[in-house]
Amino acid sequence: MSSPTALPTTVGTPTEETVLDGLLTRLTAEEKVSLVVGAGMWSTRGIERIGLAPVVMSDGPVGVRRPDGSSSSAMLPAPSALAATWDVAAARGVGRLFAAEARRHGVHLVLAPQVNLQRTPVAGRHFECYSEDPHLTAEVAVAVVTAAQEDGVGMCVKHYVANDSETDRTRYLARVDPRTLREVYLAPFERLVVAGAWSVMGAYSGVDDGTTAAQVLEHRPLLTGVLKDEWGFDGLVVSDWVATRSVAPAVRGGLDLQMPGPDGAWGDGLGAALETGAVTEADLDDKVRRLLRLAHRVGRLTPPGDDAAVPEGRASRPAPAFAVPEARETFLRELAGRSTVVLQDRAGLLPLPGVEDRAPLRVALLGAAAVEPFFQGGGSSFVVPDRLSYPAPALAEALPEGSHLDVVAGSRALRNPPPLDLDRCTDPVTGAPGMRLEVLDRTGAVRRAETRTRWDGWMTDLHAEDVTVRLSARVDVAEQGVHEIGVGTVGVHRVVLDGHEIAAGDVVATEDVILASAHNHPVAATARVTGSSAELVAELQVVHPVGYDRFVRAQLVHRRPGPSAEQELDAAEQAARAADVAVVVVGTTHEVESEGFDRTDLGLPGNQDELVRRVAAVNPRTVVVVNAGAPVLLPWLAEVPTVLWGWLPGQEAGAALADVLTGVTEPSGRLPWTLPARAEDVPVPHAVPADGVVDYTERLDVGYRAWERRRDADGAASRPEPAAPFGHGLGWTTWSYEAAELLDPPVDPTAGAVVRVRVRNTGPRSGREVVQVYVEPPAGTAVRDPARPVRWLGGFAVVDVAPGGTAEVDVTVPRRALQTWDAHAGWTTPSGTYRLVAGRSVRDLRCPVDVPVHGATDRPSPQERSTEEHVQGGTP
Repeated sequence: MSSPTALPTTVGTPTEETVLDGLLTRLTAEEKVSLVVGAGMWSTRGIERIGLAPVVMSDGPVGVRRPDGSSSSAMLPAPSALAATWDVAAARGVGRLFAAEARRHGVHLVLAPQVNLQRTPVAGRHFECYSEDPHLTAEVAVAVVTAAQEDGVGMCVKHYVANDSETDRTRYLARVDPRTLREVYLAPFERLVVAGAWSVMGAYSGVDDGTTAAQVLEHRPLLTGVLKDEWGFDGLVVSDWVATRSVAPAVRGGLDLQMPGPDGAWGDGLGAALETGAVTEADLDDKVRRLLRLAHRVGRLTPPGDDAAVPEGRASRPAPAFAVPEARETFLRELAGRSTVVLQDRAGLLPLPGVEDRAPLRVALLGAAAVEPFFQGGGSSFVVPDRLSYPAPALAEALPEGSHLDVVAGSRALRNPPPLDLDRCTDPVTGAPGMRLEVLDRTGAVRRAETRTRWDGWMTDLHAEDVTVRLSARVDVAEQGVHEIGVGTVGVHRVVLDGHEIAAGDVVATEDVILASAHNHPVAATARVTGSSAELVAELQVVHPVGYDRFVRAQLVHRRPGPSAEQELDAAEQAARAADVAVVVVGTTHEVESEGFDRTDLGLPGNQDELVRRVAAVNPRTVVVVNAGAPVLLPWLAEVPTVLWGWLPGQEAGAALADVLTGVTEPSGRLPWTLPARAEDVPVPHAVPADGVVDYTERLDVGYRAWERRRDADGAASRPEPAAPFGHGLGWTTWSYEAAELLDPPVDPTAGAVVRVRVRNTGPRSGREVVQVYVEPPAGTAVRDPARPVRWLGGFAVVDVAPGGTAEVDVTVPRRALQTWDAHAGWTTPSGTYRLVAGRSVRDLRCPVDVPVHGATDRPSPQERSTEEHVQGGTP
């Protein structure tokens, strides 16, 4: 598959660069300092006299927030779900949607996509990444970025580089050898620079590449040497938020813009460093030029007077079609359905039996995630959605007339009890409905007080004199039985229930609590009470992290008396026994998948595994839908006939699931990562630093490549097998691969090879196939180069075929897929006969093609790729 049309990668037209030169001469040293430090949380500084307006930024990977939080946003499926479509056209659609959402919210630079790799399945931000494979990641990301930027909105690619886990993410050093960096972790970034990305975000973490060990923002060989000098990146390098820890080292390293501001390392110290000579004005000029260039590209720079002749920026383009809400909803609904992966369907339950003939059906919809789905992961990517589609009403509407839908949660997945309902509370001082809120100063004096009838867990309207917030309420607990009440918070706190202290802490929360995202999902300390009312008092620290607004975090929780967990499971089992089909939705939660922390295990939280087993035991027509972004263990996989991977599907979750179950949308997704069967088999089971270092000892064998290495080793029969391999997905039809041949010469001169594959749809339904081509190195490579993977993804293409029909699909394998990195020689192609194998997954390979290659060294930059290598004709 050829790459999408690339954006220009040249520095710019002479006219544009000449204008930027002129603007630089007009700026004072103080103004230059101000421009390379954020003006606030989400914007840069403007200078009206040169026609520069602020550039506004926003997260992120699953939607574009209005920076002031004043409105809702389109909530996309998780990035892993997009990658599961293996569809570059769909990725371009996402890029267009990003641009439309940015325009809607007054945003000029979107902090996305994240192109770090899914090195370990426990990584907290796994769901934000596309894949464990660098080529699939790059193909999807290039499509997203180029489409958004064609519509005049900048994309900030993150997190450069080897920032692939969350534990101690602000402190650890990733130890990665140069070859692994080049061939695996830098590869998506290089592709995006070649395609014309306008901005790159530097990571919190550090890198030891064997020659230099430093925080990324101070790592001159990587940030300046590779990114800017070698690749020719002409865009803006932005720090991750509060990641800048130094002045001169970060300036020399290659950082261009510290975010946020105006305080922080550069806000507090860059001016002084300029005065002492530790930093020169010349050091700042390239950074300011890059900021001005970005501002021009997104339509925020309009030089006055004669300078207005500079070519105008791209933001003047007309608003795209996604400005219409219905268009957003339709696109997101189909995207979520298409991304769904059929792991297995032994009983032919897709679509649900009889629905296409409009026969009435009794369906049991079961599981905590069926009642309250996990729509999006936690952390900085969080958005308040325009709307939320839930499974029960969507499925009830989609089923044939006369059908019956039983909805039972049946399982518990959350650690914390549900939120406390303030309608059950009274102010203990005034007796008014709601909760009393008091703001205290350093002496303990009350500065202001009010009664709150709504509480979303946060308070941000705070001032420098505010030190403590005290929440108090009389809670109605009149229902007979035991009530569980508590508070989750961060920082210094004291929580008292009915005069008894149930929680206290004396650790002062700083910006570390933001960076660790511990404030998003604090575990509540609770106590059990009975009676008619309970007195709850919580004294909480006002947190003031550097670079962020002050806030108080308090998650108030209350579990009322009700059925036991066993009784809930019994109710689900009874509903399943009475149903024609049981649909069980299981998955992770916001307490499990989030930025700021890695998972401690791969199990489904709570008693969800028990629910699946009990339902499958009483109903042989059971469909399980996994609502998770990252891999989880499915110990009951052999006991269930039909299993779908539904991802974190975004705002259209319910409608998309109903479409899949009733035959409207084919679940044509393929896994962009490997699903393990056992935790002990995972190649990289964790990323916990040892003495501050995360050592990438697996080298090139990231993800499925490590599983393939094991499989290829002696005694393969005893090697651990995954539950489902990389690239796996059944869809709702069947396929045969009839032939493959090498096109010689390739239509694309930059291609290493183009393989034409003929496939036939052998099933009864129209379907979509993802044709995957894997590269196997020349025979004997294991002796000459034992580090080279056993096989790796070379290319892919998507095709739609009618029942009984055939299609010929051309799959481009780029020259880089055949190359290796040598620190002395650069990119080289080892000679020999490569094997390109087309198939349905890395474990379902069907049509091989042998490709003799004359080796060569590729020294020029990516913009001047050598044509000296020649791929000879091979035979199928």
